[in-house]
Amino acid sequence: MNPSNKQQGFSLLEVLVAFAILALSIGILLKIFSGGANTALLAEEYTAAVQIAESLMTKEGVETPLQIGEITGIEDAKYSWRVTVSPYRFSPGEVDTVNLPAQLMKVDVLVRWGQERRELHLSTLKVFTNPAINAPENKLTNDSESDPGN
Repeated sequence: MNPSNKQQGFSLLEVLVAFAILALSIGILLKIFSGGANTALLAEEYTAAVQIAESLMTKEGVETPLQIGEITGIEDAKYSWRVTVSPYRFSPGEVDTVNLPAQLMKVDVLVRWGQERRELHLSTLKVFTNPAINAPENKLTNDSESDPGN
């Protein structure tokens, strides 16, 4: 055999192994990128749910009166929510609540979304002033009645 006739190059087996490694690498990279996209979508949905819950929590007692009860609704045809307002219960002996001019109200907000029924729950306490307790006992008189010059 003449050494000058020897051909240089890759064998068929080497080329097939290289393609298999390339295909496996591309498959792993695609899985990583699709997982990142799913995580970004979930983070966007979660952020929207937090914004809805915080907005509802802020409105309670400011834009709408702070009343005991429950209200529900749907936001953007995707997020269903429920706001529950209830009196905050102190532990026995913690505070004498009989003569307080204000009462703490617990505001719970639950937001649900998605096929997996993901949910977010936020709670806060708000001060509710009782107008009956805060009203002055003596009514103010009309200025014309109290004016000694008339």
